[in-house]
Amino acid sequence: MGVAVGLSGLAFGAAAITAGLSVPQACVLSLLAFTGASQFALTGAVGAGGDLVTATLGALLLGGRNTLYGLRLADLLRVRGPHRLLAAQGVIDETTAVTLAQPTREAARTAFLTTFASLYLTWNLTTLAGAYGASFLGDPGVLGLDVVGPAAFLAILWPRLTASGELRLLAGAAAVIALCATPFLPPGVPVLLSAAAVLVVMVR
Repeated sequence: MGVAVGLSGLAFGAAAITAGLSVPQACVLSLLAFTGASQFALTGAVGAGGDLVTATLGALLLGGRNTLYGLRLADLLRVRGPHRLLAAQGVIDETTAVTLAQPTREAARTAFLTTFASLYLTWNLTTLAGAYGASFLGDPGVLGLDVVGPAAFLAILWPRLTASGELRLLAGAAAVIALCATPFLPPGVPVLLSAAAVLVVMVR
């Protein structure tokens, strides 16, 4: 899991350079943020011309789900003291899924640690490789690399969309809100507004 998912850091590294970030900025973002969907959202908004505050808010909105994962994993992992800060850094979709699939508490702790370590290492190494490689290409848009971010983001979402009709409704409503708002609002803001689509599902 760590290697398979971590390799998509190549796409993030290239997308970050396309959005105008430097190689060090892309690497620091992977080291500190370490949540693929939020990182792609941030670089996508910045690349579209949005301001950093709006882009960051969008990334935080997406990353908020990790808080819910943390609440679920806290009792299972029972990490204490300063180790909690390190463990919190590793609470993402993949580590949560692998951890919750284990039959015992010990197996869950081992699964969390190994998935986190392999993902973190691979994601950061491939971010560096992708960013460093893209930085030599001049204008990445000439080679079509400007679509790497949106394409990778869609690839992350696609399995969830095919598995749930409710999520398809939510995604469709969010897309309509974002598309309608795009001509009138700065880049990044329509993505934040699209979160209101969750109200459609809640009312339904």
